[in-house]
Amino acid sequence: MGRKSFNLRICVRRTESDESNRNKINFILFLANDDPTTNRSWCPDCVRAEPVIYKTLEESAEEVNLIRAYAGDRPTWRNPVHLWRVDPRFKLTGVPTLVRWDGDCVKGRLEDHQAHVAHLIVPLLVFSVSGVPTT
Repeated sequence: MGRKSFNLRICVRRTESDESNRNKINFILFLANDDPTTNRSWCPDCVRAEPVIYKTLEESAEEVNLIRAYAGDRPTWRNPVHLWRVDPRFKLTGVPTLVRWDGDCVKGRLEDHQAHVAHLIVPLLVFSVSGVPTT
């Protein structure tokens, strides 16, 4: 069963009863869909980056929410007017892209050529939006 692409709608609702999510860092990981003939992502950068991202986030002392968003098959993603390429919040140029999402905007990002490097992921975890290290 392959991954399906979808339109990502960001709507973070926080209520006083939702204390478990209040202090979590939110990430969106934009990925390529699986190729149905191989059941692996058609994007070699995604294949390389996913395990590094997951491991880095799991090993972090920070609590994290991760949303995986699939950009479609290769022809869909290559379309210059792909929704996430033209969306002013994301302006994606490649997959995988890992973004730190806070409030209603991107507060940090790693593009396709950076997303597989663990030491570049860590700063997205340890610094608050204000740039002050979290404790």
